[in-house]
Order: sequence, then C-alpha cells, then structure tokens
Amino acid sequence: MTTKKVERRIKIKYRIRKRVNGTTERPRMSVFRSNKQIYVQIINDLTGTTLASASSLGLEAMPKKEQAAKVGELVAKKAIEAGISKVVFDRNGYLYHGRVKELADAARKGGLIF
Repeated sequence: MTTKKVERRIKIKYRIRKRVNGTTERPRMSVFRSNKQIYVQIINDLTGTTLASASSLGLEAMPKKEQAAKVGELVAKKAIEAGISKVVFDRNGYLYHGRVKELADAARKGGLIF
C-alpha cells in the first residue's frame, strides 16, 4: 500500500523521465534515496547499461547530508575514471533539497558538469 506522498513522487518521476534521457555522450545520473541510504547510478539509456555507480552502504556512520556529499564525490571520481564528464541529472521525483542537493553539489565539485 503506497501513500499519497509516494504516489505523487512516482507521477513526478514519470513526467521527468519523459524528457530526461541519457545518451552515450551525456548519460543520465539517477538518484535513489531510502530512509537510511542514498544511491546514484550513471546510466546510458540507449544501451540500458550502468556506467558508474556509488552508494552510502559501505560508508562509516555519519549524518545523512554528509553521507550524500560523500557519495556525490565518489560517483564523480568513478565517472571521471570511466571517461564521463558531462551528465544529465535525474532527481527521480525527489525535491531538489536536502540530501539530493548535497549529492548534486558534491558531484559538481568533483568535476561533473550538469
């Protein structure tokens, strides 16, 4: 059973995904956040492959915003190693606030352009 908040986020997610597509030159950086963790993938939608990913699963215990910033730095490092510098940011229906914003800012600071 889903709540109205989750249903709303899913509607927004589909609306965003109609417009945001990842290509080989500019893959999509998709964010998923749960209550405890945050995950990010860099995806080429043309081939359906994940080019780089990072999550807060292996990190030491710290506040959630700091975790998100650490994951942003980590995914930026992995993406640059894979030869990716430009991405399209997919916030996945979440508000651009809090952990999502911290992750995006850290990824930009790490060298990704979006």
